[in-house]
Amino acid sequence: MNTSMKCVTLLSALLLCCRLAFAQQDAQYSQYMFNGIYINPAYAGYKEVLNLHSFYRAQWTGVEGAPRSFSVAVDAIANEGNVGLALQLFSDKLGAQSTQGVYASYAYRIRLNEDGSSRLAFGLSGGLIQLGINGSLLTTNDPEVDMPAGTQTTLVPDARAGVYYSTNRAYVGFSVDNLIAPHMNKSRYLYIPQPKPHYYFTAGMLLPLNENIQFKPSFLLKDDRGGPTSLDLNAFLLLQERIWIGGSYRSGISLYDKNYLQKVLVKRNAAVALVEVYATPNLRVGYAYDFAVGPLQGYNNGSHEISIGYSFTKADRGTEKNGQVPRVACPRFF
Repeated sequence: MNTSMKCVTLLSALLLCCRLAFAQQDAQYSQYMFNGIYINPAYAGYKEVLNLHSFYRAQWTGVEGAPRSFSVAVDAIANEGNVGLALQLFSDKLGAQSTQGVYASYAYRIRLNEDGSSRLAFGLSGGLIQLGINGSLLTTNDPEVDMPAGTQTTLVPDARAGVYYSTNRAYVGFSVDNLIAPHMNKSRYLYIPQPKPHYYFTAGMLLPLNENIQFKPSFLLKDDRGGPTSLDLNAFLLLQERIWIGGSYRSGISLYDKNYLQKVLVKRNAAVALVEVYATPNLRVGYAYDFAVGPLQGYNNGSHEISIGYSFTKADRGTEKNGQVPRVACPRFF
């Protein structure tokens, strides 16, 4: 590992060992716009079919102890589409710290027009999170006497909440997570990173350019009231309803005064190149590559993310008409 890599690894270890800033950050995904359940429980049931989806992300490849994240989710509708249900499992590892958890989500979906294509949903998630830290992976010049020598874990309950408005062509949502977990027993587990509430505000739309091409701009604003506010700007083209191609630009912004942050803090700007392919009418496979832009460029080999999604349409359940299999019951591309 070269000198730059060692510096990044050392800085990560120092941050992990700083009690004043010992907070767990949510796992970051670059393909969240293709399944909003990862950031908003009110998204449950949006596609109005049984939908399976998974992510795997290897962030900052080439850096020792860099984040590795995995998540799988399933969601569907009930009560004639007026209720959305979802289940999500996830695992995240960053250096010496690790997080595993499970959430069950419920969304109440209010019809705003006759055919139900316009909905206002209110969602709530409840679950359990296992937080852990492996003290044997921490290296400091001046170790403290109570630093754990092995693995230390704790299991805590948690909750999320959100609201989501959508039509066939546009959406807007707001959500907050880590509502309960931050209140874990702090005196008992000094070195386990404590989750902090994260706030997400997102919106996007789908604009037809011609018969074969549609344009999808969107954004995501994320804040945890502790670190820098993050803004994602996304732009994608959908070609013949089979291939998504586009990218994102992620940057820290000054949304409001955070005088507790260092004035010389380097913004972690990044760009994302992304492609999503419908291998079959129901199966979507995606790949995203993130690379740093600005002062941190060259400190790692980028981030790789793979996603797979499968939607079980009504045709999959034996409701074909005249031998024809519809692509999807309703075009849900968000």
